[in-house]
Amino acid sequence: LLSPETGVSVSAHNVVVELAKAPDSTGPWEKFSFGLDPSALQERLFVTEENIDGFLGTALCPSSCSQSALESQPLIEVLEVSEDRIQIRVE
Repeated sequence: LLSPETGVSVSAHNVVVELAKAPDSTGPWEKFSFGLDPSALQERLFVTEENIDGFLGTALCPSSCSQSALESQPLIEVLEVSEDRIQIRVE
C-alpha cells in the first residue's frame, strides 16, 4: 500500500476506506480481509471475471458434479465494473 494515498471517511452509517497500491505493485487486487482483530478476519473478493467464474462454478455445480456437467456451465464475462453498476454477460 502507498501510505500517504490511503484514507478513512466515517459517517453515522458508513465507513469508506481508500487504498492505493504502491507503484511497484502490479495487477488487480483479487481479495481483501477485514475485521476487528487479526484473529477474526473475514475475506471478501473483488468483482473480477475469475472470481465470478469461481463463485458461480461452486454455486451452480458443487464438487460432486460430473465432467459433462462442468463442460455445460455457462460462459460468464465481466464487461464493466464501476462505482454504480456491474455489467456481466452470460452465454
